[in-house]
Amino acid sequence: MKENQKITFTQTLSVIPLTELDAIRSELIAGAKKASGKAYAPYSNFRVGAAVILEDGQIFTANNQENICFPVGVCAERILLGYTHANQPDLRPAILAIVAQKSDNSGFATVSPCGLCRQSISEYEMKFKHPIEILMYRPDGTVLQANGIDALLPFKFEDLNQ
Repeated sequence: MKENQKITFTQTLSVIPLTELDAIRSELIAGAKKASGKAYAPYSNFRVGAAVILEDGQIFTANNQENICFPVGVCAERILLGYTHANQPDLRPAILAIVAQKSDNSGFATVSPCGLCRQSISEYEMKFKHPIEILMYRPDGTVLQANGIDALLPFKFEDLNQ
C-alpha cells in the first residue's frame, strides 16, 4: 500500500511579558479585562472580554453574552467585530485582545478564540486584505501574540466564489 502524502504546517506565537507591551497593547488588555467583568455568563460563569483598536485609533470593547439555550449565546470577539463593523464599516480592525476570567472567580485563564470566532476574524482579514494582530492574555503575566488568524486557523474557509 502506498503511503499517503503528509502536510506539515508550523505556526509561531510570540510570548510577551505584559510589562513589555507598548501603551496601546497594554490599554487593549486592560480594556478586555474590564469588559470580561461585565460579561453575562450565568450558566458557565466563564467571562470573556475583548478589545479592538481600529486603524484610526478608536478602541471598542465587548464581552460574551450567554443564553439558557447555549447555541444562542454570542462570544465577545464576534460581538465586538460585528459591532465595530456595523458602525465603522470602512475602518480595519488592527489589533484584537482577548481576556477570560475563570469560572470559579479565582483569577484569569488562558483563552484563544473559538472556531466560530476564528472564522469571523478571518472574514475581516479577507475583507480588509490585512492580518489582525491577536493578543491572548495569560494568567502568568504574559500575552500570546499571533500576527494574524493564519497562526490559529490554518485550514480556514476562503472565498468560495473564486
